[in-house]
Amino acid sequence: MGKSMVTYVLSDSIGETAEEVAEAVMSQFDSNNFEMRRFPYITDKAQIEEILEEAKQEKSIILFTIVVEELRNFLMEKSKEYNIKAVDIMEPILNAIEKSFNIKPKREPGLIRKLDENYFQKVAAVEFAVKYDDGKDARGIKRADIVLIGVSRTSKTPLSMYLAHKNMKVANIPLLPEVKAPKELYEIDPKKIIGLTANPIKLNEIRQERLKALGLSNTASYASMDRILREIEYADELMEDLGCKTIDVSNKAVEETAGLILEILRENNN
Repeated sequence: MGKSMVTYVLSDSIGETAEEVAEAVMSQFDSNNFEMRRFPYITDKAQIEEILEEAKQEKSIILFTIVVEELRNFLMEKSKEYNIKAVDIMEPILNAIEKSFNIKPKREPGLIRKLDENYFQKVAAVEFAVKYDDGKDARGIKRADIVLIGVSRTSKTPLSMYLAHKNMKVANIPLLPEVKAPKELYEIDPKKIIGLTANPIKLNEIRQERLKALGLSNTASYASMDRILREIEYADELMEDLGCKTIDVSNKAVEETAGLILEILRENNN
């Protein structure tokens, strides 16, 4: 068997893009004599020079995704000097987009990985919101970034999901006069707790609509004004006892309430 044809894959990030392109290209050739060597996180000229010193001893080609211009230009110049073919995977596409749309690329390494990390953080936050929705597990209170408390139909669940898409881990706890509030609420910083309140008339309307949607009589105690007033009184007392911030959600869209919550958190962190 002849000498291996070595493909050096260099990247200023993790190098997955360049490696996948290299594998796709090599699959087009009827040869088992390819070898691939991946070098991620190239951040200085010394690394490039060291790799090229090795590559010039072999039958080799270099594929790379290096967006920092100084390093890219150094690699191209040195490859030419060592008579090694170097192919910039990203530059033709960057140039085409820049010329076609008259916009400049950021030339910042690792952006796709940052997007991936952001995506996985969001998924984790959504899973958290589902797991600790509606007081299912009080242990989530201590693990949450935000804890929403309030009586039924104060938008706790939709707010939890909306904030999860902002990468916030949210637990929400329904407040009922007959059920003792979880002790964990008293064991965390009250700045992490947001109390949600609503106008009793508005709550009455919402609850009646909810009962109708479930095919139940709208005369059930759940939607009665006496019941609602009792719940609100209990919730108000608890929120005062906890010393948490409160928001009246009566005439607010979920997005608006979420914006207020994020604003409160920012103020708390300053």
